[in-house]
Amino acid sequence: MPREQGRKVVASNRKARHDYAILDTYEAGMALTGTEVKSLRAGRASLVDAFAQERDGEIYLHGMHIPEYAQGTWTNHEPRRTRKLLLNRQEISRLIGKLKESGLTLVPLSVYFSDGWAKVEIGLAKGKKSYDKRQDLAKRDADREISRVAGRRGKGMSYRR
Repeated sequence: MPREQGRKVVASNRKARHDYAILDTYEAGMALTGTEVKSLRAGRASLVDAFAQERDGEIYLHGMHIPEYAQGTWTNHEPRRTRKLLLNRQEISRLIGKLKESGLTLVPLSVYFSDGWAKVEIGLAKGKKSYDKRQDLAKRDADREISRVAGRRGKGMSYRR
């Protein structure tokens, strides 16, 4: 059977980019059971309240919800179990060193299949203050307004409210 090609996103954590300033991103594999993979292939996962943490020199993903597989039997998995992330030793040591800095955390940004393998994109993040969030929203609205006016001007339309 040919292996699937490309990247198929299963779940993304859009709120993470709102709540955190993402400094760096990493792609990691996940140690999963068979029913977890089948449930992911069905497009069912949630990254709400999920985070990654270092324990015993390894990185683990906590709080990610993969619902039980509908056709699973007694071999079904626990939906919110802790999952080990598969990274290179150098990446792990670099991440652990950066996590020792104050205020940094690991946040999962998306779960996807890359060439048939389940992957998670984790971001090294620093929490935003509420005024930073407001500034980002105001900047995004201003950019959207500018692009809309520029688009109208390019089409020869005048700007009227």
